[in-house]
Amino acid sequence: MGIARRKLFCRFQELQRLHGRTKLCLPCRKVFALRRPSLHKVLDYEDEFFALLMSVLESHSLRTTDGSFSESLYGLRRRPVNVSVNRSNPGAESNVKVYDSALRKRQKTLSVVFLVVLPYFKSKLQSVYNKEREARLQASLWDQGEVRFDEAGFVSDQQGETSQAQVETTAGEVSHLTRLRTNFAALIGVCYPWIHATHEGLSFAYQLLYLLDATAFYSPGLHVLGLHVCRATGQELMDSSSRISRIRSRELERLRGPPWLKTVQRVLLNCTHTTLDYAQTGLIAAVFFFKMMEWWYQSAEERMSAPTVYPPPPPPPLPKVAKDGLPLPTDRTLCPLCCQKRNNPSVLSVSGFVFCYSCIFKSVSQHKRCPVTLMPATVEQIRRLFHDL
Repeated sequence: MGIARRKLFCRFQELQRLHGRTKLCLPCRKVFALRRPSLHKVLDYEDEFFALLMSVLESHSLRTTDGSFSESLYGLRRRPVNVSVNRSNPGAESNVKVYDSALRKRQKTLSVVFLVVLPYFKSKLQSVYNKEREARLQASLWDQGEVRFDEAGFVSDQQGETSQAQVETTAGEVSHLTRLRTNFAALIGVCYPWIHATHEGLSFAYQLLYLLDATAFYSPGLHVLGLHVCRATGQELMDSSSRISRIRSRELERLRGPPWLKTVQRVLLNCTHTTLDYAQTGLIAAVFFFKMMEWWYQSAEERMSAPTVYPPPPPPPLPKVAKDGLPLPTDRTLCPLCCQKRNNPSVLSVSGFVFCYSCIFKSVSQHKRCPVTLMPATVEQIRRLFHDL
């Protein structure tokens, strides 16, 4: 039971990390920005759009399966720790029990807050902390005063000389807002590391205790909500399907207006339900599609930036035998100096001809040239060969 629980938890954590990072990847942003420059400003708010999309997906998943988007992919659901038990026949001594384990509306709302809202604010605090940290680093490197980042991301010197544009601003609220932003950024710079360390430490402790079967909660959020994750039974899946059918039938019955308006509303509801039903599969397909695009554009950039590979140049032509030089024997295995089979073969690098080592060493030492081509040579240009071809 413990091993299966650990394997399932590891797979679920891997999928949850992938699901948490399912944002518009960098190559797609580059393509959109190049093809449609008007979408560049929209892509600057990708965190907000991503949070809105995930809030819709998580709300729909909690409404239909009583589990988050990642949990529902593995057939898991959230169940309250204190489950109310109702006997099917209170008067009889029967062991048949009916568990009321459905999530309440408040628990679903708080689950969306812990899954979407809190991570969104944490990412924003992380960006503010990064800007504040970079400003402090620049202040320490440039030996300036208090260097801060304004809202647009530019560096502003708080203790430097006041520019003419700031003097001309007559509204005192601007300096007040700037002071508030500066104090808030300084506060985040001091408090965020402790907040981040506390969150990561609690998450690690809960996950470790969960793997050791010491607790029923794998995250602090589930402990606060009083929920634990378990595998959904077949009866629970059937109940969820019937509950979804009842909810959708009630939505269709509440339609009001003339017949043509009801038809339009019915079509829109059906399209919405179909989109939400296939949202999980579509999102997983989108992840693989974005990864394929990332690989495709990365490969194309590598091909474009790779240096041109030219074929190796042909070898230089063989040196010509001088008229007054030593003639070459017909048998290439013989030494041109002693006309015997080469012993300890060595090549003279200036000409490329092979001799016996003792023969060529004596010849070059005396005449300072190649005996065949009469090219100037020294004994340092003699190279011994360890395999006579």
